Amino acid sequence: MSFPLLTVTAAVPAVGAILTAAVPAARRTAAKWLALLVSLATLALAAVVFVRFEPGGERYQLTESHTWIKDFGVRYELGVDGIGVALIALTALLIPFIVLAGWHDADPLETSSKRWRPTQGFFALILMVEAMVILSFEATDVFLFYILFEAMLIPMYFLIGGFGDRAHSGSDENAAAQRSYAAVKFLLYNLVGGLIMLAAVIGLYVVAGNFSLTEIAEARANGTLEMATSTERWLFLGFFFAFAVKAPLWPLHTWLPNAMGEATAPVAVLITAVVDKVGTFAMLRFCLGLFPEASKWATPAIVVLALISIVYGALLAVGQRDIKRLVAYASISHFGFIILGIFAMTTQGQSGATLYMVNHGISTAALMLVAGFLISRRGSRLIADYGGVQKVAPVLAGTFLIGGLATLSLPGLAPFVSEFLVLVGTFARYPVAGVIATTGIVLAALYTLVLYQRTMTGPVKEEVRTLPDLRARELAVVVPLIAVLIFLGVFPKPLTDVVNPAVQHTMSDVQQKDPSPEVEAAK
Repeated sequence: MSFPLLTVTAAVPAVGAILTAAVPAARRTAAKWLALLVSLATLALAAVVFVRFEPGGERYQLTESHTWIKDFGVRYELGVDGIGVALIALTALLIPFIVLAGWHDADPLETSSKRWRPTQGFFALILMVEAMVILSFEATDVFLFYILFEAMLIPMYFLIGGFGDRAHSGSDENAAAQRSYAAVKFLLYNLVGGLIMLAAVIGLYVVAGNFSLTEIAEARANGTLEMATSTERWLFLGFFFAFAVKAPLWPLHTWLPNAMGEATAPVAVLITAVVDKVGTFAMLRFCLGLFPEASKWATPAIVVLALISIVYGALLAVGQRDIKRLVAYASISHFGFIILGIFAMTTQGQSGATLYMVNHGISTAALMLVAGFLISRRGSRLIADYGGVQKVAPVLAGTFLIGGLATLSLPGLAPFVSEFLVLVGTFARYPVAGVIATTGIVLAALYTLVLYQRTMTGPVKEEVRTLPDLRARELAVVVPLIAVLIFLGVFPKPLTDVVNPAVQHTMSDVQQKDPSPEVEAAK
């Protein structure tokens, strides 16, 4: 038996989570270092997966398959394609920075109710989420994926509800109520989506007789599995609804601003840069892979919803007074671009959408974590409470600006490449949709630059005069993320080489080819 690299990559953070939680309460610092070392070990394993993956090889590589629940045909079946490899690398890259950024976010804090924050639990929950997300990117058994898709909600619920942002106006009781509301809303939205998906998973088993993604795809290709058009469309809708909640897509997005606003900045990054990517990844792997006809049937409606997400999210970001909620609405707009690229049904669009998942994760992490450092200094999330920060903390202001410029997809930074490909792919098949989507770029420039102007420029407010600049630990978080943004903005080839073959397979699944360019005949 070959070495189970995929299993080990997911098992290391899972075991690390258990060990971190078991550290004695008096050894908080030891728990932090253990979590950081485990996250770095996972990053090293993810790098091995990335290096061992052969872009021109089999579609699913490093595969593992073992019987799990024999009577129901459920298998522990893993394999990665280029899209999965890229997202595993993103997840493993971000978790060490999330751990470092949240180094003091769960330190003991006595509140009016005399309750203390369990530091070990905070870092253990982060590692457990990492393990489940990585395994969800590896799962090629639909039932195994569903279990992971739902299970990751549990640690996320406790991270949002139990470890909220300390920069909260009002009493401790009001802050706790807001955190509880955000956590419950997050859980209910995603549970409803998961329950609808469960019905679709059961329906898929009734039709196909198994849960194996590869076996179902092969059966459909060779004609041994026929699915009625109405059945396929209903099953598609069941899967897509759950993924659209997770993504999130308008109008199923309303849980995200609450969750990101009430969570600590590192947990907010975990939500939008890591966990939400499972939804858009699953659209490519399961919606398009299992239900190609239904995917094409639903494309016009999904393109409209994606365009609404792009414009609506950007417009609400412009009007926000809360820094973290602004980033949340900006992310809704960006997820609209990702979903638009997926359902443009072109190689450029889907390659751009996959790159967008990676680049959005890195750029959002850079912006949100710097914003978190700023908020922790001032103790307020309100934009109006800042002004002139660049004069007292120039490094913080400079890194905040770079993160913001990446968010608006400035050329030379990584998100520009992905957004450009999404728009090119969309214009090729849906030119009107491409024109509407470009309004999101204009609005992104507006909310990003206005945010920077109001917080960093102008007269120095009295409350920010004593703000310290970024410290060594904070620089260790921000500088590598900015370096990756610049590198992938100038040289995206390492990612495109891995992603493009997987996109070709997806295009083959839905039996789509890129539109031929229209060239006027010479007179």
